[in-house]
Amino acid sequence: MKNILIINGHPNSSSFSFAIAESYRKGALEANANVDTITISELNFNPNLAHGYQKRMALEPDLVEAWEKIEKANHLVWIHPVWWAGLPAITKGFIDRLFLPGMAFRYRENSVWWDKLLKGKSAHIITTLDQPSWYYRLVYGRPSVNQLKKGVLQFCGIKPVRVTYVGIIKSSDEEQRINWLKKIHQMGKQLK
Repeated sequence: MKNILIINGHPNSSSFSFAIAESYRKGALEANANVDTITISELNFNPNLAHGYQKRMALEPDLVEAWEKIEKANHLVWIHPVWWAGLPAITKGFIDRLFLPGMAFRYRENSVWWDKLLKGKSAHIITTLDQPSWYYRLVYGRPSVNQLKKGVLQFCGIKPVRVTYVGIIKSSDEEQRINWLKKIHQMGKQLK
């Protein structure tokens, strides 16, 4: 049985990202997957990696529990909006605090290479946009996706990593949103 972890990176519980997370969750449950969730904005933690990698900060209990969920999962579903072409600050802080040397990856001594400690997992990034996805890719080079997909997930050994763009959110009507949620529900049922 597949263990799915949905990580919601939107800080506003009334956002469309929460409806996306719920649609995916319901679809995955219909496919008999084990489904767990992390709502980053509900966690109690300091998102500032105050000392970089020079001095390890103790993980707060919510981060310890979140890491246990990440380790248990076969498939991670990241849901977040694109703000200023990037991730919301709370999502970036979550990554900074958890995807650490010795946990998500390990530097090799006297080498530019590293060991990827999260191999065997896959991921799906579902990101909302207030611009056409083609515009975000061509004009901006999709920095939030590159950061999360290449700079974090693949860096730590997670692959494959699929990406789904949802938008344009700000000009969408109820019918469009219902159709998007149906597609996300189907993705959950297909466990991808």
